[in-house]
Amino acid sequence: MESYVKVVKVEKVGPLDTLRGLWVTLSNFFRTIFLRNRVTIQYPEEERDYSERFRGVHILTKHEDGTPKCTACFLCATICPADCIHIEAGEHPNNRVEKIPTRFDIDMLRCVFCGYCVDACPEEAIIMSKEYDLATDTREESIFTMEMLLNRADKLGFDNGYRPHFGPLGGGGTRGKMEEAGITGTTRKK
Repeated sequence: MESYVKVVKVEKVGPLDTLRGLWVTLSNFFRTIFLRNRVTIQYPEEERDYSERFRGVHILTKHEDGTPKCTACFLCATICPADCIHIEAGEHPNNRVEKIPTRFDIDMLRCVFCGYCVDACPEEAIIMSKEYDLATDTREESIFTMEMLLNRADKLGFDNGYRPHFGPLGGGGTRGKMEEAGITGTTRKK
């Protein structure tokens, strides 16, 4: 049986190589101190600018009368790869509306912020904000209930983030193209 030996050439490091390495470190240090070319930010005094399509904390949207737009179709819960969305459906007092969610919870510790729930929603009932600070003290605080998600946009000063159907970049998405073509298969007539 043959065996192979790999020969590795070892370079000798002298004082000149050490000074070259020290020069690179010191030049970067002084450039950062005096020229203010900083990569890091001083959080929380400074905040980083994120993309228009940043996927932050979820928001449940409401109609003008304050009722949730969610129709409890379970598409978001079905498509969620982390299985973090839990919905319970109930009857709506209005006979024209089939059902509404009585419970809508998102476990933010399990959520991977993929945005599939936003993509799947035919009513744009769930969107994602640009909020990124999710520090909590207990696990129970990281489970966002329907009331928290509905009132999130009112309490926070964050813009809407990831909205594929009616995004900040001028619309687009499947629903926008369907409406431009006059197809209203997934939208409700008002």
